[in-house]
This record gives sequence, C-alpha cells and structure tokens, in this order.
Amino acid sequence: MLPALMLPSAGRAAGFEELVARLPEGSYSDRAEVIEAIARTGDPRAAEVLGALLEGSLHVRKADGRVVIIEKTDAGTVAFDALTGEALGAVAGRSTEKIKVNNRLRGMLRSAIGALSLMSPDRETRLMAAQSVFASGDPANIEALDAALSAESDREVATALAEARAVAILNTDAPVEEKRAAVAILRARGDAAAQAALAPHASDPAIGNEVTAALAEIERVRQMWGVAQNVWYGLSLGSVLMLAAIGLAITFGVMGVINMAHGELVMLGAYTTFAVQEAIRGAAPWLFDWSLLIAAPLAVLVAGGVGIAIERGIVRHLYGRPLETLLATWGVSLILQQAVRTIFGPNNREVGNPSWMSGSLEIGQMTVTWSRLWILIFALCVFAALLLVLRRSFFGLQMRAVTQNRPMAAEMGIDTGRIDALTFGLGAGIAGLAGVALSQIDNVSPNLGQSYIVDSFMVVVFGGAGNLWGAFAGAFGLGIVNKFLEPWTGAVLGKILVLVFIILFIQKRPRGLFALRGRAVEA
Repeated sequence: MLPALMLPSAGRAAGFEELVARLPEGSYSDRAEVIEAIARTGDPRAAEVLGALLEGSLHVRKADGRVVIIEKTDAGTVAFDALTGEALGAVAGRSTEKIKVNNRLRGMLRSAIGALSLMSPDRETRLMAAQSVFASGDPANIEALDAALSAESDREVATALAEARAVAILNTDAPVEEKRAAVAILRARGDAAAQAALAPHASDPAIGNEVTAALAEIERVRQMWGVAQNVWYGLSLGSVLMLAAIGLAITFGVMGVINMAHGELVMLGAYTTFAVQEAIRGAAPWLFDWSLLIAAPLAVLVAGGVGIAIERGIVRHLYGRPLETLLATWGVSLILQQAVRTIFGPNNREVGNPSWMSGSLEIGQMTVTWSRLWILIFALCVFAALLLVLRRSFFGLQMRAVTQNRPMAAEMGIDTGRIDALTFGLGAGIAGLAGVALSQIDNVSPNLGQSYIVDSFMVVVFGGAGNLWGAFAGAFGLGIVNKFLEPWTGAVLGKILVLVFIILFIQKRPRGLFALRGRAVEA
C-alpha cells in the first residue's frame, strides 16, 4: 500500500535523486521497493519519472549510468535528463538500456502516479487523478486519498476524492458502518459509474440490502435524466427543423407554392458561412469568433436574392398550377446543386465552430453542447423576429391581407406581385439563416438541403400550412417524438412511424394543428 503523499521538502530532494539512480539496479522486487520509495517522497518530478518508466521510455545510459528519458522526434531519438529535463542530444544505437517493468510493477506504477497526481497544484490534474482512482477502486490509494481530502479546498475535487475513496473502501474489509457510508456516497452520485461500482457488492451479506436499495434508486434517477436528455435532444432537433421549415411555412403555406428548391436555399446559407470563414481565415483570422454574425446577414441576402429571382423568373408564371411549380422548382434545385458542385467541389467543406460555440455544459447527468444550445436560442430569436415583422410591420399587414383574400387586397391598391416576390424572398432568406445554423452541426455539402426538405414539409403540413405557431409546435413536437421513438425503433423506422401518424392526423384535420383563417382561405 502506498502511504499518504506529502509535499516535498528540501531534505527529500537528494533522496529522490538517489532513488532514481537506483531504479536500474536489482530485481523486479528491488525495483518495486524503489518505486514505492519514490512515490513516498512526494517530489514534483516523481510523477514524470514514474510515467516514463510505465511508458517504457525511461532508460539508463551505459557509458555513465545516467537515467534518461528517451523521446522520438523528427530529428531522431533524443535523450533528456530524467531529473532536470536537460536535453542531452541524439542517442546513438545501443548506447542506452531500457529499465524494464513487469505487470505487477505496471499496476504499482499506475497507483503511484494516480496518488502523486492527487496532490498536484493543478486543479484539473487533481480532478482527473481522482476520477482515475475512482475507476481503479484500488484500496492501496486510501491513505493518499485521505491526505488529499484533508488538503483539498475545491468542492468539486473534494467530492470526486470522496467518491473515489468510497469505491476503494468497498473493496476492503472495512467496518460495516464505514461501508454503509461509502454506499450512501455512491448513491448520491447516482450515475452509471456509481452503479457499476456498487453492483459487485449486492451479494455482500453485511451491506447487500443497502446496495440493492441504492442500485434501485440510481436506476430511477438515471431513467429520469434519460427522459430529460431525450427531451433536450428533441428540442435541439426541433430547433433545427423549425429553422429549416419556417421559411417553407411562408412560401408553401402563405403562397401555396410547393418549393422543392427550399433545401438548396438552406444549402446556400451554409456555403455562404463557409465562404465568409474562408475569407476571414485568409485576411483577418482574429475575426473568426464573429464569423457567424457576419455570415448571417449575408446568408439572408444571398438566399433571399436567389429566392426573389426564382419567384420573378419562374414561379409567378405558374401560380395555380401546383404540379408545374413542383417540377420547375425541383429543376431549380438540381441547377443550384450542380452550381455549388462546380464552384466549391463535390466534397464536404469544413465550417469551424467559434470558441463560444465549442464544448458542452453538464447539467446533472445530462450533456448540453453549446452549439446546440445557441442554435436553439437563435431559432427562437428568428421566430420572434418573424412574428414581429408579420404582426407589427406594414409589409406584414399587406402579406396577411394578400394571404387571406388576394382579389380584395389587389382592389385595395396592394401590389400583390411585389408582395409575392418579397414574401418568397423572406422565406428564402430565413432558409439561408437555417443554413448558417446547420453549418455548425452538419456536413456542408451540395446535398445538405435534401436531408431536411421532407422533414420541413412534414412540419408545415402537421402544424398547419402558413401558420408560424403551427410550424413552431410541429417542429418541436415532431423533434421530441422522434427522439423518444429512435431508441425503441431505430432512426429510419421512427421517421416512418411519424410519417404514418401525420398521414392519419391530416385525415382528421386536413388543415393541420393551426389552420389559417380568412374568407379566401376558408372558401
């Protein structure tokens, strides 16, 4: 058992150097005693030396018996002094001999390195060491854990140390009360790792009842967090679906146009983001964290401009002829895909995450990635801004008038052709914003839009064509349902079941959850 580690003192430095010099000598048993003695010194260099020994890079130089660490670099094999880190130059062939260890020594080294790391001045190192000791459950680390706990001031690290100690205690012949306290600590942790640590002790006659109760409680807690995680995944998927579908809700629902090129408008937004990031990488790399904020308005302009061109050049000649509109916009989608392949190539393009969208947030046993969280916030902001435009602006008033009764709106002096073009451009611009968001979580390729066009139509039809609140409810509702179905049915069958449900649903409610109201619509 490794005794409790203590901070190094000046008097121990010489002892440490002497012990390192003795590592190449004697048998494996002699080497085990030296390793234990090195760990007891608590010298800050001990972890590096023992780590090199574990990795097989600790050698002894034949010429003078100096202990060195061997590293392979581009320039060749180089030696460093194990005590000072001084570079000693290139190593000639057979000029050093590796200090060997067996399986018993490897286990001892892992425990020693973990114990030494528990007293590291670096918080993250101590936390990782505590997690490593928790995973091993080695009772030999109990004294080191006690010493680390008595000196620890960080609450998270102290909790990790207490949990690691609890696992180690369960693997000893400690008194029953101490084991029960360890079970309570692991029960409070309540995750899969705690469950795995407790499970082998369920048959222990002394603490079996407590362990069984703890396992049942942990399973209940894990199921609750599993539900919460699925809800989050559903909200995350729903935000993506809403961004992809909300523009379609305007063009399909308001104008009655089946725009099969909608997915390609999303793709244009993603490629706009890629182009902006490439320009920033080359000219102003310090602006990279602002790349999405720069790309968003440009994506609206690019996708919106293409949308207006599609409406003015093709769609306006085909109003009232849905089949021809579908075929024409499908042809436009193929043209846009091929144009992107010609300009950017057929391969996936890398779009980086700004620093504020990287990493994840742990909430209990649930993981929330920053990219998904910001996309959810972004989707809600786009939805709120669109509602504001449609309900509070003069353009929104005119658009609603044309939607509800086009002939009467024209008689009142509204230029319905202009409103049609701007409405189509608005829906296309929002599709471009969806592309900006999707570039952070999906592959940017010419086929990007095809992955979302069917789901977008399902959201619009289910929620109610032309109703933004319908698109909102449909996107998040279908997103959550999908994520709860996938673990049971698989992703493909889950989508099929959702599609069947929507088909059955629109048999009962052909206008969806939230139907548009107005004389022309109701007629």
